[in-house]
Amino acid sequence: MLLPNYSGYTFEAGIDEAGRGCLAGPVVAAAVILPADYAHPLLNDSKQLKKKQREQIREDILKDAVAWAVGVASPAEIDANNILNATYLAMHRAIEGLKLAPEYLIVDGNRFKTTLSTPHACIVKGDGKYLSIAAASVLAKTYRDDCMCQLAEEYKEYSWEQNAGYPTKVHREAIALYGATPHHRQSFTLLPKQLGLFS
Repeated sequence: MLLPNYSGYTFEAGIDEAGRGCLAGPVVAAAVILPADYAHPLLNDSKQLKKKQREQIREDILKDAVAWAVGVASPAEIDANNILNATYLAMHRAIEGLKLAPEYLIVDGNRFKTTLSTPHACIVKGDGKYLSIAAASVLAKTYRDDCMCQLAEEYKEYSWEQNAGYPTKVHREAIALYGATPHHRQSFTLLPKQLGLFS
């Protein structure tokens, strides 16, 4: 059973990201403020949900949330700032996109760097503990998956509609055959150095 609140503040925003470990595409963060008495029978960490469940829950969140927003950092920003700082950048863009200022932030993970005066707490595996972080994980994941599906229409060889830019065998085989695209993160190891990767 996920918990509705951590801080006691009414306008507490849950923050989570998707795509940190990908080889291609943006890193996406979401911020969600839910009603104080919110409950949902299926809402959970997005990684524990099936695709259809995520899509249905996304619609519920967009309808029910007090406020929500998505923030994006591009592959170029990831390469320029490193993935951790780019993740913080995406999170700040999501927070700044909220239609009302949150009183408190709960951030999935063990660290968060900010210049905001808003108090915050980092919660390890928070997307499996608090409703608002789980909601943020669903919005970030579904937004990013949609983005990668759109990119896959232009770059069909990389199967991004299936792997979302993660380092699967099929994805790396495509990089080996066709090279990197403008959407690949050049600061990442796109192909392992050892021989025999695709044997």
